[in-house]
Formats: sequence, C-alpha cells, structure tokens
Amino acid sequence: MGSDCSGPEATRWGARHAGQHHVWTPARGQASPMTATPTTVRPSNPPIALAIAGSEASGGAGAQTDLKTFAQLGVFGCVSLTCIVSFDPKNDFAHRLHAIDPQVLADQIEAAVGVHGTIDAVKIGMLGTIPTIETVAGALEQYRFANVVVDPVLICKGQEAGAALDIDNALREKVLPYATITTPNLFETQVLAGVEEITTVDALKDAAKRIYDHGVPNVLAKAGTLLGTGTALDVFYDGQTLEVLEVPAIGQERVSGAGCTLAAAITAELAKGASPLDACRTAKDVVVS
Repeated sequence: MGSDCSGPEATRWGARHAGQHHVWTPARGQASPMTATPTTVRPSNPPIALAIAGSEASGGAGAQTDLKTFAQLGVFGCVSLTCIVSFDPKNDFAHRLHAIDPQVLADQIEAAVGVHGTIDAVKIGMLGTIPTIETVAGALEQYRFANVVVDPVLICKGQEAGAALDIDNALREKVLPYATITTPNLFETQVLAGVEEITTVDALKDAAKRIYDHGVPNVLAKAGTLLGTGTALDVFYDGQTLEVLEVPAIGQERVSGAGCTLAAAITAELAKGASPLDACRTAKDVVVS
C-alpha cells in the first residue's frame, strides 16, 4: 500500500529534509496549545502530510482514503495507524475495531517525523480508545506540528454508549486543544457545540461559533446534504469570517468516506501553504470532482 514511509524512497526524503523541524514560538501568556503559534516555515517540496488514522478494510474511508487524497493533490502522504476497522456484514455492518498498541502508534509517529524532518500538516482521524487518544495528545505536545486537522470521530456504529461518552470527552479534552481546524459532521457538531439538534443553516452557523468559543481557531461544521438545501452545505468560522460553503449534491445517498476525503483535502491544502478558509474551499470542490 506504500503507507509505511519506509524503504529507499523514504530514506532519500529523510536526507532531503533532515534537520528542517518546525520552530515553535509560544504566544505571550501561553496557557494551552491553542495559544501558541508556530513560526512560518516554507512547505517541503513536495509537501508532506501525516495521517494519524485507522485502517478501513474496504478502502473507502480512513487512512486509505487519506493517502489517495493526499496523492491526488500533490502531497506526499505517510500514515501512523491507530486501529484496524472492519465492517461486520453479518451484523448490520457494525464496526469491528482492533486498536494498535499505544507504543507501536508512538513509534510510527516518531518514525515519520524522524524520516521526513518536517511534517507540513497532520490529519487526526479515528482514534477509538482512551490510550490511543493519550498517545496522540502526547505526540502533538512533543512535535508541535504547524497544521493539525482534527476530524473527530465521536462514536462509531456498534459502540457502547458509556464507552463512547468517555472517548468523546477524552478527545475533546486532550486532542482538540491542538487543532488548527476541526471538521465535525452534523452529529459531532451538535455534541461539540452542546446543542440538541441543528435543522437550519442559521443553527449550524451558531454551532460553529460555539465550537470556536471553546478555543478551536478554525471550525468547519459539516451538514452535507442533511439540511435539505439540495446542496452539500458546510459552515466555516474563524472568529471573523463566517462563510457558508456549498457545492452541488451528488445523488441522494450518504457515501462512506466523504468526510474523510474532505478533511484529507483540507490537510493537503494546508500542507501546501493555503489558509484554512482557502483550504476548505478547495476541499469542497475536490469532494465533488
């Protein structure tokens, strides 16, 4: 699959980028990871993006989709696998999740950084367990990546409600503070914003503002086709710009992996130096291309 960032080609990449680590400059009165701002570093050539995500056996979502999207947009992708997910066709396609040992996950992230030197953008996808979340949070604290896209997976099909709540809380407390941008779907937006339902565009705008107020500097609240607008509609907010992003809806069915593709495209564009808003605009077009 070419996702392990190893072999002669990766070695040449490592030599090319050796020593080009991001320099981190804390903001005045730094109180949390969100208040620190990395200095501007020219993207690698080609840019490098790391997906910290799960393997999804069908190839329609997860790390497989991330790598394909990175390549489509001219970005070199590498992966640190958090878990292996397979759908159970005998049980309404519930998720069967096998978590990767936390130390193995930490080793993968260490290897990606060690080989490439500079990681221009990171996408955080499926984490699934509290030890995994804690390992990823530790890596984000250690490496201080310049661009971090958190595509929160707050619950997956077949999960027990109590366990899901614990994981949701850990993700919000330990990983979300490192986000450059978060890309929650409609359900996840409701949870992160603390609202019971979102049925209108105005309500989606309000929810995006609420998530921003929790400290996330850029929010893309995704409704897709679920608001009945006849389009795939999301809302971007960064504290100043509030923009509705719409593209034509394709078909009537919800498609697995569309959210992964969108977040991966945002990650790729950030790796190339785009602003969060421009990255979101481009990503919307990528999904329907």
